[in-house]
Amino acid sequence: MNFSKISNASWLGRLLRLPLKLIPPKARMPILQGPLAGQRWIAGSSNHGCWLGSYEQEKVSAFSRRIRPGDVVYDIGAHVGYYTLLASTLVGPQGRVFAFEPLPANLETLRQHLLINRVENVEVIAAALSNQAGTAAFAPATDNSMGSLEGEGTMQVRVEVIDRLLQAGKLPAPDCIKIDVEGAEHRLLVGAQDCLARHRPLLFLATHGPEVHRSCCSLLSAAGYQLRALGGEDPTATDEILALPSTEVAAEYRIDP
Repeated sequence: MNFSKISNASWLGRLLRLPLKLIPPKARMPILQGPLAGQRWIAGSSNHGCWLGSYEQEKVSAFSRRIRPGDVVYDIGAHVGYYTLLASTLVGPQGRVFAFEPLPANLETLRQHLLINRVENVEVIAAALSNQAGTAAFAPATDNSMGSLEGEGTMQVRVEVIDRLLQAGKLPAPDCIKIDVEGAEHRLLVGAQDCLARHRPLLFLATHGPEVHRSCCSLLSAAGYQLRALGGEDPTATDEILALPSTEVAAEYRIDP
């Protein structure tokens, strides 16, 4: 059952959520359903849908169908690790996951999730990704999933560039990259153009804002990627994109070109 689709603005949604207020934020809950069923989740670290197994079900399903054993996955904007855990499970012991997250509080929880689930195929990288390496201002938000790189941010964070890391031999080439970085998507892709051209990874991209979305779509189309909306809409009119490097890959992943 997808509990997350029941709006908390409705009486039923409010009623169903009442018991959740009794759960201690640090409680380690078993994930109840979905591909992560049986793993442990810190209740107050994010949306309760994470441990209820109803979090972003459509995207989780699409991700689960397309990540394969042995893959190398970059989780960029890992937050507290839901997709990191998912990718770790899907790639198996022969695969590897690299989780990028700049916010110290999120990093601590991410590492706890890896520890309590005895995950051994994930490397956490405490950095944001953009088109220039160094340090940059980061603006935390009240919701710990929504911080962003901004000129007026109150925190300094490490910033890396995908192409630079690959060229230095610090990362293996990716088979899949998941990106959710609260508005820095285009700058990140600019810094990954050599990676896209050479290695042709599958991309799961969440964009934030119409201008950033158009810029990302333009860059990926110019790089020879086929764009698909995760929800079946026009990819130019949504903010969740699956980018495939060719029509051949689209066929391989059972997606109509």
